[in-house]
Amino acid sequence: MSQPPAPAEHPVDGPSPRRSVEEHRRAVAALLASAPASPAETVPLSAALGRVTAVAIASPVDLPLFRNSQMDGYAVRAADVAAARAGAVVELPVVGVIAAAAGEVAPLPPGTAARIMTGAPVPAGADAIVPVEDTAAGADPTTVVVRRARGVGEYVRERGDDLRAGTELLAAGIRLSSRHIAALAAAGIGQVAVRPRARVAVITTGAELVAPGTAPGPGQVHDANGPALAAAVTEAGAIVSVQSRVSDDPEALREVLDAAAAVSDVILTCGGISKGDFEVVRAVLEPLGAWVGSVAMQPGGPQATAVHRGVPVVCAPGNPVSAQLSFELFVAPPLREAAGLPAAARERRTLTRELRSLPGVVQLLRARAVDGGRIEPVAGPGSHLVAAMARADRIIEVPAEIDRLDAGDEVRAWVL
Repeated sequence: MSQPPAPAEHPVDGPSPRRSVEEHRRAVAALLASAPASPAETVPLSAALGRVTAVAIASPVDLPLFRNSQMDGYAVRAADVAAARAGAVVELPVVGVIAAAAGEVAPLPPGTAARIMTGAPVPAGADAIVPVEDTAAGADPTTVVVRRARGVGEYVRERGDDLRAGTELLAAGIRLSSRHIAALAAAGIGQVAVRPRARVAVITTGAELVAPGTAPGPGQVHDANGPALAAAVTEAGAIVSVQSRVSDDPEALREVLDAAAAVSDVILTCGGISKGDFEVVRAVLEPLGAWVGSVAMQPGGPQATAVHRGVPVVCAPGNPVSAQLSFELFVAPPLREAAGLPAAARERRTLTRELRSLPGVVQLLRARAVDGGRIEPVAGPGSHLVAAMARADRIIEVPAEIDRLDAGDEVRAWVL
C-alpha cells in the first residue's frame, strides 16, 4: 500500500478541535487502513485454530479416499442376498475379515461374504454391506446367515461422495474452528495460508503507574490499562507486539515509540493527551503534526491520532474505563475486520429505570442484562469506576441528542 498521508496539523496553542464519535471512528478507521498490508502467512494445522483463511482451499484428494464400509457387518454382492427379501434363508461362506487398517484387500468372489468393520475398504466385487444386526451365525462356523437383503450401494461410502479432488474445501475468509480443522486434516492438508494478525504495540504512560503485583507507594496506582488493552488486542484478533509502561519523560517515550514502530503495524498509547502540565504523549506527538483533541463522548473525551515513522498511532485517555471504551469504539472494529472476525454484538433492550445524560455527548454507561429483554445500569458515568466495569456485561450507548430516557425506553447496548 502507499505511504499514509501526513496528518493534518493544527496550532499547538489553539483550542483543541472536537469531533463527533462517528467522525473520530471514521478517522481512526482511515488511519489504520493506511497501514501497509502484510502478506498472508502459512501456519501449521496445529496453530490454525481461530485464524482466517487467506485464500480458497481446494482438496488435493477425494473424500473419502476410497470405498469404505459405513457399518460393522458383511460385505456382499447385492444379487447374492436378494432372495432374503422374499423371506428365503441366505447362507454365505465367510472368506475373511477386513479391518480398518492399511493394506490391500482381496476381491470378493461371487457367492461369498467378508466380515468388515466400519471404515474398512470395501473389496472389489462387493456392492453392499449387510449390518451385523441383520445377520446370524450359520450352521457352519465359517458361514453367515443373511436375514435381510440389501440393495446395491447400501451402507457403502463411495470414493469422493463427500468431495472430489480439486473441489473447494474451504472458502477464503473462513475463521477456522474445529470442524474446519477436521476437514483440512482429512484431506491431508498440514499447513494453511491465513490472514496475518495485526501487530499492535500497547504503551501506557504516567509516572504514577506501577505493575500489578507491586506494592504502590504514595501517589502511585497499578497499571490497569496495559494488561486490559493487551487482552483486548488479543480478543480483537491481533497480537501484542510490544507492551511497555513509560513515565512522563518525553525522551523515554520517543525511544519506546521508535522501538514499537520497528515491530508493529499499529501503536496504541494510553494517557498523556489532556491539557495538564505533564501530558507526555501530547508533548511528543503534537509538534510532529498529531491530531489532539476531544470527542463528544463520556467517558473518553480526550483522543489523539498520529503517524510515527510510518506507523499509525491511536491515543486513548488514561482513565481505565475511558481507555477500554475508546478501544472498543475506535480500534477494535478495524482490527476485527482485518482479522476476519465478526463485529462485536449490539442489541436493543429496555431500561429498568430512568436515565439522565449530558446533552451533546454520546454517553456510555456500564450496565447488565436482566430478564425480559431489559437492562439496568450498574454505575454512573465516571471513568475511574473500573470495578463497576467488571460487574457489567453490557454498555448502554445514549445518543448525543438525548438527555433523558424513561423506564421502559429502548436503548442500544454493546454486549461485552
